[in-house]
Amino acid sequence: MASSHPSPDLFDQQRADWQRDPIGAFDAWLASQQFRRSSADVYRVQWGRFLEWMALRHKTILSVDTGTISEFVAGLDVKKPQRLRYLRLIERVLDHVREIELASTNPARFIAQDGEAAWRNARENEPTGFLDATERAAILAQLFAPLEEQSAAKRWRERRDRALVAVFLGAGLKTGDALALTLACVKPGSEWLTIEADNPLFTRVTRLAPFAVDVLGAWLEARQRAGLPGQLVFPGSPSGRPMHKATVLRAVDAIVEASGVGERRAERASPQTLRNTYAADLFERGVSAEQVGQWLGFMQPISAGRLHRAWRMWAEREDGEPHAGAQRDSA
Repeated sequence: MASSHPSPDLFDQQRADWQRDPIGAFDAWLASQQFRRSSADVYRVQWGRFLEWMALRHKTILSVDTGTISEFVAGLDVKKPQRLRYLRLIERVLDHVREIELASTNPARFIAQDGEAAWRNARENEPTGFLDATERAAILAQLFAPLEEQSAAKRWRERRDRALVAVFLGAGLKTGDALALTLACVKPGSEWLTIEADNPLFTRVTRLAPFAVDVLGAWLEARQRAGLPGQLVFPGSPSGRPMHKATVLRAVDAIVEASGVGERRAERASPQTLRNTYAADLFERGVSAEQVGQWLGFMQPISAGRLHRAWRMWAEREDGEPHAGAQRDSA
């Protein structure tokens, strides 16, 4: 069962600490994240630069708004990947400060998700919604990496978060699908997963990649051992309450960062990116766009055709030549 200590998801300083001493509060938060020393040093510099910017505009960590953050990131004289790292850091700190209940109002997250935001107007801005083979392999390796020695609560959360990434990358689930998934829809060891809908006519099955079968199975075993109540496959706490979408995003970010993929990508590897990559892997294997669309839960065949075309164009840019899957476009 979970320990009595607060989850690392929950803030452990009062908001007043961040108002009074944002450098000291940041150092305390940073120490709790167990970053490599080299990474922590970089984050301190980035945070200091952001604090200086806020001071010039008479803003604090509690009053900063979307416009101020957007202006700061857009004005950085660095390439886009570095801008994104600044934004991810600010987003994570604000999530911590504003707590899980208010994370949906995080102004940095709105900027990160805005495809037209000014900070994106930097060099090497070609958008892509897929992971390449090396990135996918790195995340898979992270999903199977040994768990660090830690408390029982941290261990089950780590298994849960790995399984979340596995159902995005290995089953094409959307965030809402994962949050609503119940134990009745999952059979350990099976390659099939049932995704229920409010309207039974839209309930569907999707096919799990072999790696996802293993990672999800390990989580279900850990969930049972921990004695977690309720019927949700991915509970947000030892009481069985639902996860918040912001927690899901942080879980994905943490695994992507630990895998090293965040260091090489300009774009964020979001749950949608992982879902797209699930489809791309099927396209690469010759599965028809129609079948992929059914597993993804697309209501209209044209949606699957559009995704197939987007993948094909991306693959051609990666390869530098027309891709073999072109003739299978069923749009």
